[in-house]
Formats: sequence, structure tokens, C-alpha cells
Amino acid sequence: MSNSGIFREFKAILGRNRLGELLVMKGVISSGDLRFALKQQKDTRLPLGKIFLKHAMISRRQLAMILFRQWALRAVTASMFFFASIPGSGIKKARADSIKDVPAQIALQISAPGIGKLNIHQGLFGSAEKQSANLKPFTKWTGMFARFERDLKRDSSDKLIAEWRENLKDFEGLPLKEMARKVNDLANSRPYISDNRNWGQSDYWATPVEFLQKGGDCEDFAIAKYTALRALGVPEERLRVVILHDNVKNIPHAILAVYTDDGIYALDNQIKTLVDANSEGRYRPIFSINREGWWLHSDPGATVVASAQ
Repeated sequence: MSNSGIFREFKAILGRNRLGELLVMKGVISSGDLRFALKQQKDTRLPLGKIFLKHAMISRRQLAMILFRQWALRAVTASMFFFASIPGSGIKKARADSIKDVPAQIALQISAPGIGKLNIHQGLFGSAEKQSANLKPFTKWTGMFARFERDLKRDSSDKLIAEWRENLKDFEGLPLKEMARKVNDLANSRPYISDNRNWGQSDYWATPVEFLQKGGDCEDFAIAKYTALRALGVPEERLRVVILHDNVKNIPHAILAVYTDDGIYALDNQIKTLVDANSEGRYRPIFSINREGWWLHSDPGATVVASAQ
């Protein structure tokens, strides 16, 4: 791991003490396991650690080791912050990684008329956010694009894509907010199917073609909406897939954030209308991502640990 990667991890662990998110980050449990455990916690009011042990998601040794590791890292993070502030300390910003613009292969138009450069710089859902161009750790995201490109080369995908593009044509030239609303309605008409049922996995990021074929769960809806708006010519900088915590349902969740000139709106497969990002209370963003980079979100004075893989 690079110095900058170690620094980010130390900073995340210093900022928060959320056991479930830390276990997901380290690959001990999946995000699906965490969703289940949080639901059990809500129903039983048991401590999260006890729920993990009760359902054999982790061993007592794993729990003890992850808590000890967290304590040890917290003890050295303060010194890491100090050395990072010294010029020439050797901690460098990660280089950007490029992802091929696969949605451009099905684009109805290169750029949507009336959508200019983004001038909104507020943090998503009132959060503080830090950006990185290093997308290497986000293998579910990068892997989805690679599979999507392969999907587009298969003859079996032609009919699905043609029908989808035909539906999207009705939205060309609309104001961005109205376009987002139409795309939200179109994608939300597809069936919600869990990853376990569709793929035999707890957390699989489906391509838009796979989503059109089989439906999907929350991040699959968000990816399909992202791709649809990119195909309609919406610039990359105005779109982010957001992994977050739904405070109302107390579950990890995913939505698409669209940055319009009127503000930021969430496209949620669980809600029919667009959600204004200025509304507080429902969502706690963990990280957001597009082809240009990713953003770590935090409450004032706190940083969230998120799973990248």
C-alpha cells in the first residue's frame, strides 16, 4: 500500500468507530452481511458485535483482532497527521486512473444542450468531502465498466440496448432536472432483485445490460440511471453514484446524485420523486464515485470508513 493509502486509512479509522463499516472495509464481511446485521440490531437492540458472533459472520478472534488493530492505528494517527503536514514528507497525491467511457458507445448525443459547466460546490447532503482521482481500489466499479463493454459487443445485447435508447429519445433536450426525473421513473419501473437471488453473491455491481435483463438491487439502479443520463449527453461531473446509509431504514444503500443548476438531487429506487440533497436527515453519504474520481464524505469532525472493493 502507498504512503497516501496508509494515511487515508489511518485518518478514516481515527475519525470513526463504526465496527460494521470497518469490517466491510477489511473484507471480513460483505455489505449484504452488514445490511442484515443492522436490521437484526434494529429488531433486537443487541450490540452489533454480538449479532455478528450469533450468526457466525465473524469469529471472536477476528472481532478481537479488528478492534485491537483499530485501537493501535488510532494511537499513531496523530503523528501521521503531523508528518504529513511537513513539506517533503513523501506523502503524495495518487495519480488518476482512467476508465474507458463505455456509455459514450451508446450515446444519443455527445452533449446535452443547455447544460454548461458545473458551478455547485456544496458537500453532498451537507457532508464534508475529500476528492481523490485514484480509482484503482474500486474494483466493483472498474470491473463493471469492463464487463459492460463486453456486453455491448454481444449480439444478444442489441435488442435490449435499442429498446432502451428508443425510450431515452423521448427525454432528449429536456432541462436536466426533468430529464433526471424521467430517467428515474424509467429505471424504477424495473424489478428489484437482490444480488443473492440474481448472482449468488451478496454484493455484485451489475452492468446496465445485466440490469435490463434481470433487474437488480440499489447500486444497479443507480448505475443504470448514471449510464442513461450519460447517454443523453449529461457531463460526467454532474453525476455520481453514492454509497450511503439510509437513516430512515437503517440500512446501507446506493443512489445516483445529479448536480443540476437548481441544486443536487438524489435518484432513489425506493422513492418515486427526486430527493433534494439539501433535505437533512435521511441520508449519510459514505463515498461517491464517477469516472473522474471518488469522494470520501464525512460529518463535521468525522470521516467514514468505506468499502472500495
